[in-house]
Amino acid sequence: MTNQNIVVIGAGYAGIAATKLMARKLKGKKDATITLIDRHSYHTMMTELHEVAGGRVEPDAVQYDLQRLFCRKKNVKLVTDTVTGIDKENKIITTKLGSYPFDYLMIGLGGEPNDFNTPGVKENGFTLWSIEDAIRIRHHIEDTVYLASRETDPEKRKALLTFVVCGSGFTGIEMVGELVDWKDKLAKTYKIDPNEISLKVVEALPTILNMLDRKDAGKAERHLKKKNVELVLNSPITAVEKDHIILKNGSTIPTHTLIWTAGVKGTADAADFGLEPARGNRLVANKYMQAVGYEDKNIYIVGDLAYYEEFPNTPTPQIVQAAEQTAHTAAHHIIASITGGEAEAYKGNYQGFMVSVGSKWGVANLFDKIHLSGFFAIIMKHIVNLKYFFDIRSGYYMCQYALHEFFRVKDDRNVLRGHSSRNGNVLWSVPLRVFYGLVWFIEAFKKIVGEGKWLSPDTWFKEGSWFVGDSVFPWTWDYQAAADAASGASDATSAASGAADAGAEAVKTVFGLSYAYGEEPMPVLDSAPDWFNSLMQVFMPNMEVALFFQKFMVFFELALAACLIVGLFTWLSSAVTIVLVITFCLSGMFYWVNIWFIFVAFALMNGSGRAFGLDKWVIPWIQQTLGKWWYGVPKSRYGE
Repeated sequence: MTNQNIVVIGAGYAGIAATKLMARKLKGKKDATITLIDRHSYHTMMTELHEVAGGRVEPDAVQYDLQRLFCRKKNVKLVTDTVTGIDKENKIITTKLGSYPFDYLMIGLGGEPNDFNTPGVKENGFTLWSIEDAIRIRHHIEDTVYLASRETDPEKRKALLTFVVCGSGFTGIEMVGELVDWKDKLAKTYKIDPNEISLKVVEALPTILNMLDRKDAGKAERHLKKKNVELVLNSPITAVEKDHIILKNGSTIPTHTLIWTAGVKGTADAADFGLEPARGNRLVANKYMQAVGYEDKNIYIVGDLAYYEEFPNTPTPQIVQAAEQTAHTAAHHIIASITGGEAEAYKGNYQGFMVSVGSKWGVANLFDKIHLSGFFAIIMKHIVNLKYFFDIRSGYYMCQYALHEFFRVKDDRNVLRGHSSRNGNVLWSVPLRVFYGLVWFIEAFKKIVGEGKWLSPDTWFKEGSWFVGDSVFPWTWDYQAAADAASGASDATSAASGAADAGAEAVKTVFGLSYAYGEEPMPVLDSAPDWFNSLMQVFMPNMEVALFFQKFMVFFELALAACLIVGLFTWLSSAVTIVLVITFCLSGMFYWVNIWFIFVAFALMNGSGRAFGLDKWVIPWIQQTLGKWWYGVPKSRYGE
């Protein structure tokens, strides 16, 4: 078979989903290559742009480098360029910098804001459809509040501090939710009364969040009103001026900030491709997402650009779920054409809708049965976002998302209200780290010295040392050792009986989390559970193996102590310590008074090795080296 060139235009949700699926399914087909073309070298998580615009996260939190997403995918070629035309007859794509032949073409250029030709939106308003839009809004809001803080005219000041969002769909409500969260911080930064900042949502319809169940939408409406957000309903905007907007009823709202989120249409870039158009600049596709009229040319339309009526007069919605499902439909059809498999017609499966109203509150409607609000709705949204990274097989960006959303957020703007995101000074944990390392060193060295003298090396490795005699582990004994133990137990019983006859009182173990003079500390477990004994006997089936592990454990503890003292691999050392202590507890060889070992280990996992420790240099070097080896070097452009 001749080489099959698959070209995907657009690295949005649809383009990424399709390319990932085809790269995986066609991995063994050396004659099939995929070229992904986008004007940017990164994928933007469009559903989280409001977080950038609202000052919650930095732009890189929603930008995902394409090379990191497709690392080690040898059948995927990345090209950073702008498509200017498609020669459908000769099957060649033209870009600003070159041209690319194709056997299969998937167009996923996405959509763009629809201003419905409302005068002044382009000139005086702001849209939220790209990372550039989000950054522009963010800077404008900061600049506007700063100007208001210096304005003495009450009317001008009020207009400057009035922020209006047009549209009450998901994007609009999530945007105003971020402004609710940001308002107090802005006021504090620029030394104004937060009550002066006015937030409004203007909607042409009588209700908000019209894709949600009415009860869920009602909860969101009540929450917004509780946060002093004014909902201006049944009020289409007819014009946007520099310092005010005009509503259909003739009234005006003085403002210098109008964020337009009222509609979506297919991107105008696709209008020149000569494919059958539909309303809203979208392109007509059949049930396999093939461009209608060009099925024989193997041209596919996916994402927000695709217009397919699964039901009469009801095209696929312009949401992420539909974008990914149209992409999978097209990808499966291409895969079937190449490998001879069976194609799958499009069938929408929309599992629910979620909307955040700020970082701490939201509403969710799942499977038309489960209704969540508040904390649980936000948690569900985070779970869905994390699942997205799992679906596109990006563990790196899954971790980055968690860091940005839970651990690096400022001003308490996360679902845990900042409890997980405080960046403490690890300098103060250095003494604890060194002390903890010394504890492990002393415990390990005691096992070497035994009953010898610490300053006399010739007395080490003798009586009482872990390097002589039988194993100390309770689950490693043979028949003779068991007999010896039984004999010893008998002798001990006789001795105890004699002591009792002499009037001596046996010392009882006492529960406590710190050692008390005169008390015998209580072990966490009196003896190892049967299942743990059975497991350990698999790893240590005889005395020779047990003695090897016993000696190895001493050197392991010394290495652990050294790592903690010098601050090398502190996170890993602490994690291993936790596992080690749990193992000791299960073996019946650990006391409650030392249970603090576990909690200190957790405390040291906060990066304590980066202050007066080798982790300050070693960990960044490892991250950079491994990242370069696995992901390559990120570039501003690919395909050159």
